[in-house]
Order: sequence, then structure tokens, then C-alpha cells
Amino acid sequence: MSQSLFLRTLSSETLPKPPLWMMRQAGRYLPEYRELRAKAGGFLELCYNPDMAAEVTLQPIRRFGFDAAILFSDILVIPHALGQKLWFAQGEGPRLEPVADESRFGEIREEIDPDVLAPVYETVRRVKAALPAGTALIGFCGAPWTVATYMVAGRGTPDQGPAKDLFQRDPALFARLIDRLVVNSADYLNAQISAGVDVVQIFDSWAGSLGPDDFKRWCIEPTQRIVDLVRVRHPQAKIIGFPRGAGTGIPDYVRGTGIDAVGLETEIDRDFVRKAIQTLVPVQGHLDPQVLRAGGPELDREIAAIRAAFGAGPFVFNLGHGILPDTPIAHVERLVELVRA
Repeated sequence: MSQSLFLRTLSSETLPKPPLWMMRQAGRYLPEYRELRAKAGGFLELCYNPDMAAEVTLQPIRRFGFDAAILFSDILVIPHALGQKLWFAQGEGPRLEPVADESRFGEIREEIDPDVLAPVYETVRRVKAALPAGTALIGFCGAPWTVATYMVAGRGTPDQGPAKDLFQRDPALFARLIDRLVVNSADYLNAQISAGVDVVQIFDSWAGSLGPDDFKRWCIEPTQRIVDLVRVRHPQAKIIGFPRGAGTGIPDYVRGTGIDAVGLETEIDRDFVRKAIQTLVPVQGHLDPQVLRAGGPELDREIAAIRAAFGAGPFVFNLGHGILPDTPIAHVERLVELVRA
């Protein structure tokens, strides 16, 4: 069997047409997802039901024929498996019992509960068995910094202030939290690879909220440790990093972490990417999800411009962040048509 276009690109091959997938491609913009989500009764119930989670993962592949499927799950299953209470409030996103001091940290497990995450690995096995030949399967985890911001605050925050306050007030405690996330995130990714994923991606959604020194300490160094721990068990593993908002810090991130490819947010300068990043590793992403939602001539122009900007090097076409839930399906179909033209 020939290697998938996606995996060839991650091995630094430049292709005439870039492989394509979308962050959050399995989700609320699809009517078949919304129907299944209603049956599941709750978001976590959906994540931990292998039948349903596998079906959701496969839905966009059947509809659009993307070059990669991404496991349907959530970055917060790690704190949940470490014993932190997690729930999803309707219309408000995830909620956790905050871990903001020594006593609360003492209630967190040292190792993930394997029974909590066993359904995720079963989902991987089922999806892998059902995917068409040539379609890669992506697993993922949240980066320690991003996951820690949710664990400390108990929810998403606009400036990640509670986590910043903790690492300034008690850097030793915050470092212990990061250490715990490093080890358990690496174990989680290794288990996904053993179950059948072809690639793993590390999402650092709040990387852009830190200054240079803190970015190195809390984003680059923990991610590098995860990469090293994964490669001890899986030396050939392909690992994508997505330090959202890191901008001109991405070359340091690439060199410091040892990842195989890097995701690009929408706002980054294309000339900078081409000269300073794509010369180091394959790049992925960049299309504005709002442009995809709007569609029309601007979408056509942006797709052409992005392909022209990055097409001379290894490149995976993707969004600069997750697809918006009110994106028309016809616009996604147009995206697929133009990327593959």
C-alpha cells in the first residue's frame, strides 16, 4: 500500500496538490453530527462511547473525502482521567473544579486512570479499521500549558490570568502540574499510537498569551519533553505542533521541540512562514475559518493565495483554527474542489 499524501507531506515531500483536512472537521456544522450528539445525551458521553465517537470521526471522511481523519475527543480528557471533575455546561463550554493551590493539587492523581481513557483507544481501533486506504488517522492531546490554564481556572478565560497568577505566585507548584501533564500526555499519545493513529497533534491553543521567556519555559520545553517521551516508544512517530498565536516565536518552537510539522494561525505573515518556518518543517493551516464561513469570491481568492504562498514546499491545507459551527456545507465542498483542482 502506498503511503498517504498526508504522511508523505509530513515527511517533507512537496506535492502538486496539498493534502487537506480541517480542525474540528467532525462537529456541529454537520447535520449528521448534531443528530448523533442529541442521541448521546452529553458531550463527554459522546466522547466516551466508541460506537458514537467512531461514527462522528468518520462522518466528514464519508462526506468530503479528506486526506486525514482526526479522532473525536477533547483535550480535557487528561485532567478528567487524572481525577479532576469535568462537565460541559450548555452554551458555556467546559467546566472543571479549579486546581489553584497545594490542597487541590493533592487531590489529582499522579497517573491517568486507564479505565477512563480505554473507550478512546477503542474508538481509535474502530476508526482505523473503517478508514479508506490512503486516509490517515490523527490522534491528539492538549499541550501542558493550555490544559493547565483550564485546570487552574476551572474554565476557559480570555487572558489565561489564573494560570499566570499561579506560576508567578507559586512557580514550584505550577511546575509540578506541568510535569504531571507532560508525563501523562506522552503516555496518552503513546497509547493512541499503539491503538492505530498514524500522526499525533499537540494543541497549544493559548501559546500566544505568553511572553518570550514564559513561552520557552511553559510551552516549548514541556512540548519538547512530550516529543522525546513519545519517540522513546515510537521512534518513527509523526508529531505536529500547533502553538496558536506564537507568530514569530514559531521557529524557536520548531527547533526547541523537535516536531515534524507545525500548524499556522490565520494571522501569521505568509512571507515569514515561507522564509523562516517552511524551510524548517512542513506547515499546515492558515485559512481563516470566517472566510470559509462567508464563502464566495473571497474564499476562492484566499484558497488560491494560500496555495501560491506555500505550494513550493511541503504543505497541508487546513484552517487557522477550528471550523465555525454555522459554516455552510456547500462552502466546505467548494474548499475541497479548489484545493484538489
